[in-house]
Amino acid sequence: MTPESAASRPPFIIPFFIVHQGCPHRCVFCNQTSITGQAEGAGQITPRQVAAGIAARLDRPRRYPEAEVQVAFYGGSFTGLPPGRQAELLAAVAPFLEQGLVRAVRLSTRPDCVDHGTAVFLADRGVRIVELGVQSMDAAVLAASGRGYGPGEVGRALRNLRGAGLQVGGQLMVGLPGENSRRAMDSARQLAALAPDFVRIYPTLVVAGSALALDYAAGSYRPLSLHQAVARTARIKAIFDACTIPVVRMGLQDGTALTQHLIAGPHHPAFGEMVLAWLFFKKVRHVLRQRAGKGGCLTMAAADESIFRGPGNLYRQRLMALGLLTGVEVVFEYGLPRHTVRVHWAG
Repeated sequence: MTPESAASRPPFIIPFFIVHQGCPHRCVFCNQTSITGQAEGAGQITPRQVAAGIAARLDRPRRYPEAEVQVAFYGGSFTGLPPGRQAELLAAVAPFLEQGLVRAVRLSTRPDCVDHGTAVFLADRGVRIVELGVQSMDAAVLAASGRGYGPGEVGRALRNLRGAGLQVGGQLMVGLPGENSRRAMDSARQLAALAPDFVRIYPTLVVAGSALALDYAAGSYRPLSLHQAVARTARIKAIFDACTIPVVRMGLQDGTALTQHLIAGPHHPAFGEMVLAWLFFKKVRHVLRQRAGKGGCLTMAAADESIFRGPGNLYRQRLMALGLLTGVEVVFEYGLPRHTVRVHWAG
């Protein structure tokens, strides 16, 4: 294993959940108990439990032992916790950092819970990555979602964290109350202009126990369809791709707790793959239209066969219905970089 290939491995993350802790209020879409499967009180982990949990996970066999180990605090808003609580949780990780057994700490929090002093405090205690629950950069959408802050807080938080030498990620949601396609695209462009290190995009779901569930029952909120959510997410991803900002996840991780509590909304276990397929379809269609009706050979990476075909072979069938594959041989080649599309026209 070369240093370059080891560095390319995804990190080995040891997660701890602080469900709803540190949040000044509950947003309309939120019920983390439904998403994580953990009761709200179960998030009251102690420093001893953190240390024991890290030690136990490090003792287990790992698929990639050379991958960087990170400890993560998810759920709630870490920097909204009392400073003493933050310090004791981070202190539990410190011995593992000092021994080189853990390389970094990552956490998620709200933009309005980060100032300059907080950013320095985190950096001094081994935190390297902070994910901001941005959700939207539209003031009206944020207000309708009960977030309690505006776009200005996002920019300030990101600058404070970056000024302390931290990597910063941003989380966006599509289909929030009051959002439309234009507002979603504007939000993405505004966040991209702040140059986060990476982004996650989640569709808004209606889960039991959330305020949004009541709005849905009353008919005052209508979630996006799966097709709408995929198309909107794809357009947002394209904005970040153009700015070379990685989109590291699209869609919520599937799980029993989420499935049991899901009332409505565009959830699919392969949501991210569906977005990639939609984008790849648009790319292939554009290439084929350049010489529509001409025969030739369309070559792409073997790893992209599933997204070329799309769900249920939908996108290949669309290309055929448009006549764009008439006389075209489709070849899947091993060793080509993903998302490569090569066309050799006949004649």
